[in-house]
Formats: sequence, structure tokens, C-alpha cells
Amino acid sequence: MSTVRFSAVVLAAGLSARMEGRHKLLLTVGGEPVVRRVVRAIVAARPQEVVVVTGFNGRAVFEALDGIDVRFQSNARYREGQMTSVAAGVAALLAPCDAVVICLADQVLLGTTDYLELVEAYASMPRGSILVPMFEGARGNPVVFAASYAPEVVSGHVNPGCRKLIAEHGDEVFLHEATHDRFCVDMDTPADYLSVLARVEGNIR
Repeated sequence: MSTVRFSAVVLAAGLSARMEGRHKLLLTVGGEPVVRRVVRAIVAARPQEVVVVTGFNGRAVFEALDGIDVRFQSNARYREGQMTSVAAGVAALLAPCDAVVICLADQVLLGTTDYLELVEAYASMPRGSILVPMFEGARGNPVVFAASYAPEVVSGHVNPGCRKLIAEHGDEVFLHEATHDRFCVDMDTPADYLSVLARVEGNIR
């Protein structure tokens, strides 16, 4: 078991602009809303704390997570892009931790063991202070970064998932090569949703 104390920020503020009028986080997978399924898996990994960043349709996201031990942070600037939600979520963290995991609320295929895999990989990486999962050349999520970066992330000076940072600061970024594609699967379009449903219902990991 890793000795790294980690906290999680869950990005759940987006507009679902490509889902043709539906809010993707409220669509059901396995009989429950996407956002609830995702957050349950994260909480089960036992982070120090979980902050869920809300924006678009925030009240419905809040209600979908009823009874789960998380804190909520509203991001009034959510229309300006994902990095505003990252900054808002990291700024809201209160518990001491060694690393922060930035989670996407639509990565339905990730289970608790996947989040723990990243934390273990972060704890044992030979260099760097930012971990990015990869699968066959594709970048994935969540990104894990040292808590010492928090002030720079909050100020917007560092975007830990940014391609430019990965390209220009190879000594700071460690690429974790995964043995599966789940870190690279999110759910932006109706076709993505159908694909996720097929994998979950067919028990294909």
C-alpha cells in the first residue's frame, strides 16, 4: 500500500456541449448517474479528501452525489474552460496531502484499483513530480502532481495536464505506461456513451 497521502479533485462543471442536449454526468451507467459511479470509485480509494467542482447544472450534480462523503466547490468561471475548474478545486483543498489527483467526472470505466494504480505509480516513479498516464502513445487522465505545485496551479501558472508542460519539462513529468486503455476513455458524445454502456454491460474492461 502506498504511503503517499493524496487528495482528489473531480471536475464536474463542464457544459456537455457535444452530448446533443443531454447532461452527460447525469446519464445512467449500470443503473446510476455517471458522476455518482465515478465519484464512488474515487472515494473508495480513500483519498484524504475529495472536492467536486460544479458549474453547469450544479444543483443536479450535487443531488446526484447525495450521501457520498465529498465537498463541493462551485466554479463561477466554468464556461472559460477546464483549467478554471482545476484551479478552483485545488484552491478548495484543506487536508494535508503529498499529491493531488485531478479526476474527470466522465471517466466511467475507471475503478478504484485504477486510481490506486496511479497513486502507486506516482509513489514509485524514478523521477519527476507530475505523473501522466499513457496507453499506446495516447495521453490519459487523471493527472497526479505533487502538492507543492498547488499554488502555481491555483494561480494558473502551471497546468499539470498541458501538452506544452509535458513537452518542455520532461524532467518534471513522468509518463506512466498503462496496460489498458481505461485512462484514455472519457464520454463526450452520444457515440462515446453507447460505447461505454456496451463495455460496462458486457463487463469488458
